[in-house]
Amino acid sequence: MSVEMVELSMKAPEPVRAAGILQQNRVFLDFFWDLAKPDQEVRLKAVEDLIQYLKTNNKADELDYTFKRLVDGLAHTREAARPGFSLALGQVLSTFEGVSLQSILDRIKEKHNLQTVKKKLVRNAAFGNLFGVLALQQSSRLSKEPPVVLGCVQLLQSLSQHRQHLKDLPTKTMMDILNEISEDVFQEVLLSALQTDLASAFRTPEQLQLLLVALQRFPQTLQPKKLKKLLGSSTIINAENVPKLTEVLKMASRSVKKDCVLPAVALDLLKLSLKEDSFQLFWNNAIINGMLKEQPGPAHYLSFRLLGSALPLLSVAQLEEVLSGEVMMQYGEHVVSAQKAERYKLAPEMDKYVSDFLEGSLDADRQLAVMVGFSSLINKGSPVVPPVWRGVQHLQPAALQRYVEWLKNMFLKPQLDKLLDCSARKQKDNREGQEQRENYLFYLRKWIVSRLSSIIDNHQVKKEEDLIMDVARFVFFHAFFSTKKASASIPETKGKLSVPLDDRTRGVLVNHFFGLLLSMHHLPLTEDSDKGTAANQKRVQGVRADGTMWIYHLVQYAQVLLDQPEHAQSSQPFSPEQRKSWDSMLKMVINLKTEVKKGPAARTNAFQQLFLLVAMHLFKAPEELLGITKDLQSCVDKAQEKKAKKEKEKKKKKKQATEQEEGEPEWVEVLVDILLSLLSQPNRHIRHVCKTVFSSICPHVTAAALTAILDVLDPEKDDEEDGAVVVTDDNKTQKKNPNEEEDEEDEEKMEDDKSDGSGDDSDEEGDDEAMEEEEEEEEEEEEEEEEEGELEEGEVDQKFRQDLMKVLQQQNALATEEDGSSDEDLDDDAMMKLDKGLAALFSEQKKKNQAKKDERTKIQKEKTLVRDFKIKVLDLVEVFVARQAGSPLVLGLVEPLLTIIDRGMSSDSDQQEQDFLRRAADIFRNQLCRSKVYCRTVGDRQGELHDLLDKLMTKCQKLSDSSVCLYYFSASLYIVKVLRGAPPAEAKEEQTAEGAAAKDLRFMGNLDVDRVSAIFRDALSSFMGRRKSPLTTQMFTDLFTRFPGLCVQLLDPAVQHITSGVRVHQQGQACVLVLRAMQSKEVQQLLSGAPWTELCVKVSGQLAASLQRAGQAESKVVKEKVVRTLELCQFLVKHVHQQKLSVDLEPLHKVLQSLTSVITFKKTGKLEDTYWAVMKHFGVMKPKVEKTKPDKEAQQQQVPKKIKGFLPETKKRKKRNLPILEPAAAAAGNSSTSRDKPGADKGQAKKKHDKKTKQKRPGDGTAASQPHPAKKSKMTQSESKTAKKKKKKPEKKKEGGGQL
Repeated sequence: MSVEMVELSMKAPEPVRAAGILQQNRVFLDFFWDLAKPDQEVRLKAVEDLIQYLKTNNKADELDYTFKRLVDGLAHTREAARPGFSLALGQVLSTFEGVSLQSILDRIKEKHNLQTVKKKLVRNAAFGNLFGVLALQQSSRLSKEPPVVLGCVQLLQSLSQHRQHLKDLPTKTMMDILNEISEDVFQEVLLSALQTDLASAFRTPEQLQLLLVALQRFPQTLQPKKLKKLLGSSTIINAENVPKLTEVLKMASRSVKKDCVLPAVALDLLKLSLKEDSFQLFWNNAIINGMLKEQPGPAHYLSFRLLGSALPLLSVAQLEEVLSGEVMMQYGEHVVSAQKAERYKLAPEMDKYVSDFLEGSLDADRQLAVMVGFSSLINKGSPVVPPVWRGVQHLQPAALQRYVEWLKNMFLKPQLDKLLDCSARKQKDNREGQEQRENYLFYLRKWIVSRLSSIIDNHQVKKEEDLIMDVARFVFFHAFFSTKKASASIPETKGKLSVPLDDRTRGVLVNHFFGLLLSMHHLPLTEDSDKGTAANQKRVQGVRADGTMWIYHLVQYAQVLLDQPEHAQSSQPFSPEQRKSWDSMLKMVINLKTEVKKGPAARTNAFQQLFLLVAMHLFKAPEELLGITKDLQSCVDKAQEKKAKKEKEKKKKKKQATEQEEGEPEWVEVLVDILLSLLSQPNRHIRHVCKTVFSSICPHVTAAALTAILDVLDPEKDDEEDGAVVVTDDNKTQKKNPNEEEDEEDEEKMEDDKSDGSGDDSDEEGDDEAMEEEEEEEEEEEEEEEEEGELEEGEVDQKFRQDLMKVLQQQNALATEEDGSSDEDLDDDAMMKLDKGLAALFSEQKKKNQAKKDERTKIQKEKTLVRDFKIKVLDLVEVFVARQAGSPLVLGLVEPLLTIIDRGMSSDSDQQEQDFLRRAADIFRNQLCRSKVYCRTVGDRQGELHDLLDKLMTKCQKLSDSSVCLYYFSASLYIVKVLRGAPPAEAKEEQTAEGAAAKDLRFMGNLDVDRVSAIFRDALSSFMGRRKSPLTTQMFTDLFTRFPGLCVQLLDPAVQHITSGVRVHQQGQACVLVLRAMQSKEVQQLLSGAPWTELCVKVSGQLAASLQRAGQAESKVVKEKVVRTLELCQFLVKHVHQQKLSVDLEPLHKVLQSLTSVITFKKTGKLEDTYWAVMKHFGVMKPKVEKTKPDKEAQQQQVPKKIKGFLPETKKRKKRNLPILEPAAAAAGNSSTSRDKPGADKGQAKKKHDKKTKQKRPGDGTAASQPHPAKKSKMTQSESKTAKKKKKKPEKKKEGGGQL
């Protein structure tokens, strides 16, 4: 509350009533305090409570006091309080209709009179008047009292003079009032009051908007005759007023420059122009010839925002005209120029405008006009809007169908002249070139294909199956075929290309077609066909409504094209052998489909997908896949024959079946090799299908097949043939797509739909972005060349130096000491020859450097591709671990995965290597070691697994990195789990629950307890006996927790290490291990009885011995060890007392009592709290320390006051024995020293003053570096030298600080 408010409240005419309220009800007054709180929720709650209180009590004096306080609070100095008081006043007036609004308005005018208020409170008073009018308006009673309406408007008009404080708030409030009152009230009361404001409508945007609001609300009052009387013209938008309107719009654009919004007056003018049928005049003269003539800035941004806001208001003809005019051209130039960094970008706002229009409009014609208009705005051939556009998902099916047809026609017959090219102004001269036109066509067609692919890829777009198939057929046909003769059975042959496709365009089509295959593979069923599926049923993807796969329909379409070579000509015709392979694969697919009809099988469906996908890839790389197709067919044939033989032989003899199974495992190994070769292709669809196929054949995978997979992942075989096979072709065909596709595949696991959309984002960029990326790559290459050149300068190429010397000697350009010649002696011909020779030499050297750089780049790309391939192969390992976790073959994955982790951890790797390592570690630890399903049929491999366990633990102890050691230890625990197995189920059923549990604890299966215990005992000794061990306490804690039987075997060595640990830290960790073991209920159950008592006796003795050696616990390590020991003591003593065991704790008690004399305890701390918790079990309580107030007078007497400006006694220099001098010299020295003392004191004081003010001195420090002249003159040279020698280090530091 302001000072003036307090003064006015003190001068109130009825002080007795206010004092009575103050004394009567404090709750009532708290409401007004809460209204001024900054928290909005508190203010709203206060308003509700205040109204409820006034309704309940219904006292006139409280209501009057409420109005007084609320009117006072309207001009509160706290800005957040004003809206609270205004809202409260409006709600109270709305509730108590008996109170006259005129009385409240009079109170507001009287309280916040701008004429009588102090100058410093003018701003608060202005806001008080404004919020008072807002409160009256919010009461919803303003229209019932016309005089109050007039008073409010007049008050707002007076407030318009204080624009520096209120800005346009008074005018906006007047508009709100106009929207509430009736036309009669406006005509009778307000029209005369607003006469001046309406007549000056063309002065400011606020006054013009006030007129426009009045026109919308009261058209009968403001008829053309009245407008002509006010403005001089019967219409607002006409040729005479357009210049005035343009100026007003410019003012409005500048006023919202920081807000980045469209002024309401601009949209109201647009609506009025449509109503007055003067849109053409307004748009051409006011916007195009007015606003766009300004420099790029707020005026242009207002025009662009007005264009976006006008979309829902315009007809189809008006949309076509506006979207092909100058505003769109300027918008395109803005989008292109805004791609640079730190430029304001309006494109996101325009996308929001277009998306909102498409979502709200149901007119297909208007939707199509907008889509075509924005797709026709191009820069260097490519549309400025991105290919992936969210607004497409709001298109109606009819509009989407027509838009796709427009895209296809523009692809077949590009008409660059009919498109709006925003780059035409800057590059008119270059447009005539044929090469430039071909580039424009390429970028346009690339964008169109990207837009078609994004329509199919976006699952939010409402599209029919025929549209999806139509787009896929279109892209496939133009990627691999061309029209020879039109055919009715092939619709794609009817559309002829006006400009033939070049190789670059076909490459884009091929890439996007296989991207379409992946999108269709993840395509869910349409809404109509998906209604029949149950809610809990898994959604089917990749199939049509009839249940057939999308890719199968495309294969049938490809067969139709191949069967009609007279109509469709292949861009890369099949050879007879390739055609034969194609036909045989189709037959195989038909056979697989018949098997699926007989009985659904996941493996058959997977093989069908694989055959269809390989068949489609024959069009892309027929030579590479020809051998794969043959092997694949033979594998499937063998698999089917083997399946048939199994079914027959089951009826005969089991022995023959086993012989057959052992005799023919080759098809699985060949199929795995095929899958590995397919994974080398940079295609996500192939990767997904290979995972599906491998998942279906996992039960048939043999050790040899699994070894083939692991050989690829072996780090020691990186330089062998496998890596080279992967690299060669992929490096030539695709440089960037494989990495992008594989990055998206990692996201695909969590969100398939999102990753599919993002895949098109990376490949389908506009040409401007592509060209900018090319320029950035060129700049990066230049920078790399410069860096390499700088590096190579350090390493001088001797051969290059010799060649350079030869060239210079041939032209006699080397200056020698004998002849003293120089370059100036050479004539012009010799200089030309020298230049040519040097140019040739440096050109050759540059080529050599470039060749070296290319070789390094090639090696790096090969490494990247090899790593990508290995990441894909990890998919197969992950699938096998997930599907066959109980197979004995899984045990063969332990060592290879550990080798990968060990090698990856020890090498410096980039981000891709880290991703590979992280993936391998996740598969090993989370999916293999922690899996609930594991191999339970060890069979004859017990000795082999024990050897493996010994090998892993030996390796574990030799490692240097604890993180790698953790994986080896986890593998050891996994081997122990496999060897132990699960207890038999029959024993559990026969015995009681407790007996079964005890037997389960003692069950160790095939585990050689003595040998395994010895292995882990050695590891524990290594951990406790080595100063630097990779093993950690947590590893042994996991061992004790998971295998209590082994914990019992290791408990005695752990107890011994409490005192025998090599370091204090190891002794403390031994206490932790013993504590965790003894806390385990399973261990207590296994050692119940005499063994447990014996263990407690051993632990008690070790603890006593350990505490006796504690000594002075000053170091952190020793304190930590004592804390661990005391924690174990606490558990032991508590357990012995609870169980009443026969354990003698007296020695331990004595050691604990003597511990206080060895260790200095503080008041609080973990060490002290743990110690007293232990002693509490012996009946010894922590002594309470009485708090006494310190005697301040005694302390003041003991501590002498420090004299400011003088050194303390400890800092003073001691008197030294001066050498015996002559009497005259001694007298002179005594006199000089006596004279120097006051000067020194002054110097000390000055130094302190210098320290305080040294920041204000000049940076050169000249003033500080000069010594005191009097002191310098009185001090002899010999004395200054001896003083420098005798100065102490702190004094040097002190004097040096002043001279810095």
